[in-house]
Amino acid sequence: MSTINITLNGQPHTVSAGVSLADALRALVPDVDNADAPIATAVNGKHVARQARADHALNDQDAITTFEPITGG
Repeated sequence: MSTINITLNGQPHTVSAGVSLADALRALVPDVDNADAPIATAVNGKHVARQARADHALNDQDAITTFEPITGG
């Protein structure tokens, strides 16, 4: 099985090649599966919506950022 290197919030990680953003988050971020968890995600600076995470395949050297979304008007 081949692996790729990614960073998650600035910390290096190694994951299986072809892993989705959703799978990587489940493995590396506690409580990400909690539907009420207010976690937004970006890969290489581009927002990835919650419903798109399962279809977003990660690539070697991708930088993932998680953050609490800011709401307001």
